[in-house]
Amino acid sequence: MNADTPAPSAPGRIVLLTASHRVAPGLLSWPAWEALRGADRVLCAAPDHPQLPYLAEAGVAVEGGAPSAEEVVAACAGGAVVVVLASGEGDRALTDGLARLAGSGRVAMPELELLPGSYDLPGARLLDLVEVMDRIRRACPWSSRQSHTGLARYAVEEAYELVEAIEDGDRGELREELGDVLLQVVFHARIAEEHAEEPFSVDDVAGTIVDKLVHRHPHVFGDAHAETPEQVKEHWLRTKAAEKQRTSVTDGVPVGQPGLALAAKLASRVRTAGLDAPPPAGAGLGYELLALAVRADAEGVDPEAALRAAGRAYRDAIRAAEGLPPAREPGRGGADAEEHDRDGDGAR
Repeated sequence: MNADTPAPSAPGRIVLLTASHRVAPGLLSWPAWEALRGADRVLCAAPDHPQLPYLAEAGVAVEGGAPSAEEVVAACAGGAVVVVLASGEGDRALTDGLARLAGSGRVAMPELELLPGSYDLPGARLLDLVEVMDRIRRACPWSSRQSHTGLARYAVEEAYELVEAIEDGDRGELREELGDVLLQVVFHARIAEEHAEEPFSVDDVAGTIVDKLVHRHPHVFGDAHAETPEQVKEHWLRTKAAEKQRTSVTDGVPVGQPGLALAAKLASRVRTAGLDAPPPAGAGLGYELLALAVRADAEGVDPEAALRAAGRAYRDAIRAAEGLPPAREPGRGGADAEEHDRDGDGAR
């Protein structure tokens, strides 16, 4: 290039600034604030964008309207920097237009930078779940009529589906069933908000379990010392006993659970407390099963899981006698598929 040839115009830069709707507006990263304050122009097509009040308070001038890709590129002439504040739904027309211009090869494109202004924290998608559940509760004719009582019987079913996924070793099913169980908790918490005298929310539920976990883990959050699982269990049982102030080791054991699990739980309470309370002797199959459950607990075996494993083996033996291959567990549709063929989806 000789001295008489004019230098080409600097291409400038377009910054597409995104922000998570799960993070409070105004809480932007330092690079985002630097880009906003250093821009020649800041554009935003959404007049109700949640960041606008905070940008105005910070002295950042924002232009409204929805400029085309050509207009944004032209605004970068001479090396200008244009920040585009992206909407929550994305700006498809603008980004598609920029892609077409870049692909045409006929336009000197400015630099293009995608700058996340805020990031989701771990657990941020739980906020989406709460929001979706709130909307369903208000707008769905089925969900809006459900009650704790009507949903309660499905808690056991969802829990068993989770246990089955764990025992099958199916990671996809495990992920789905954990979601179904979580949905039951959020659903009940949303219903609880409407109680006339004693309302509580999912935040109250989470706060309660956080307080409980902190209190029962003094070796993690306090000055207590524990190096083995046995010592941890001692801390847990001691703090739990102080919280519940129960008069019997059988207090708090739900008798509505399956029989083998009930027997094993009672035996575990007896063993942990060091009581001399052998199972009662009696005639009949019930007492034999009780003795087997107590024996299983003493040997560290879950009698329910052991019986389910044996039941699966029996099922495959039956299929073999029928000339069929071993059963493959079918995938379940989850909460969405079952929503309208049940009375409800519940959680304990």
